Amino acid sequence: MKKLINQPDDVVLDSLRGVQALHSDLLKVDLENQIIVRADAPIQGKVGILSGGGSGHEPMHGSFVGRGMLDAACAGAIFASPAPYQMLTATHAINGGTGVLYIIKNYTGDILNFEMAAELAATEGIQVESVTTNDDVAVQDSLYTAGRRGVGVTVLLEKIVGGLADSKAPLSAVAALARKVNAQGRSMGMALTSCTVPTAGKPTFVLGDDEMEIGIGIHGEPGRKRMKLAPAAQITELLANPIIEDLHLKAGEQVLAFVNGMGGTPLIELYIVANELNRILTGKQIKIVRSLVGNYITSLEMAGCSITLLRMDDEMLRYWDAPVLTPGLRWGI
Repeated sequence: MKKLINQPDDVVLDSLRGVQALHSDLLKVDLENQIIVRADAPIQGKVGILSGGGSGHEPMHGSFVGRGMLDAACAGAIFASPAPYQMLTATHAINGGTGVLYIIKNYTGDILNFEMAAELAATEGIQVESVTTNDDVAVQDSLYTAGRRGVGVTVLLEKIVGGLADSKAPLSAVAALARKVNAQGRSMGMALTSCTVPTAGKPTFVLGDDEMEIGIGIHGEPGRKRMKLAPAAQITELLANPIIEDLHLKAGEQVLAFVNGMGGTPLIELYIVANELNRILTGKQIKIVRSLVGNYITSLEMAGCSITLLRMDDEMLRYWDAPVLTPGLRWGI
């Protein structure tokens, strides 16, 4: 195992110290509770937006805390859910008096712990709404979920919903938009290599030099099939077509196209996939109106990518384009 770390058990805390050192203008970092909070939180009259999950998927979620996106994020151990006390502490830190929205990826540990935190918050009179993302079309159930996994749509949802929340819309409207975004997006990923959890010290799974896994999960869960390595054009077809079919996308519709790296794939390769995706969509007369290409929801150093398509309308375009200022995303400022 070769990694830029000190001790395997200290990886998450050391990383949070780095965030604290370099982004204190945007964020407050609670090292004891492993929580990242927007520097100006709580904001009175604004719905707080909270997400989180296991570490190892950076920049999601901690680097998406700031203006126009999340108000706080909880960091669990690598590939492990944060605890309810972390979520409750973060809820207190961002509660501006109009409620808090929890954005939860569909993984069993995340759901159970966020539900417990919501129940505890309710006993204190804090109104909480929860929205679960479940956009992965690769498999119905996996090692970590009942139902589809929550993956790439989570990033897009956090941005769009964060834009609405910054306008001081009520909790009901913010939660409704979150559910709408989740319903209109689908994702699928693939892997060229495994990743290595620092405390494990060995790859999560083994792929041959000439093999790839289609439909992989962000924790290394198995996907639809293992097959021989293929050109980028064929790989993109294998990922994009199930998404298009599941969304029932038709000619004349418009989408946000998100080509995401799993942590170990360079941008030059991601843009090759993006070009192939554009070719496929153009051939079906589906228009890309917004795009995002890069490493935004990763699996440590795994080589591979995922594709997310989000059916867009005027409301979602407006809040996608709204100003955002976080370590991981920033525009319009």
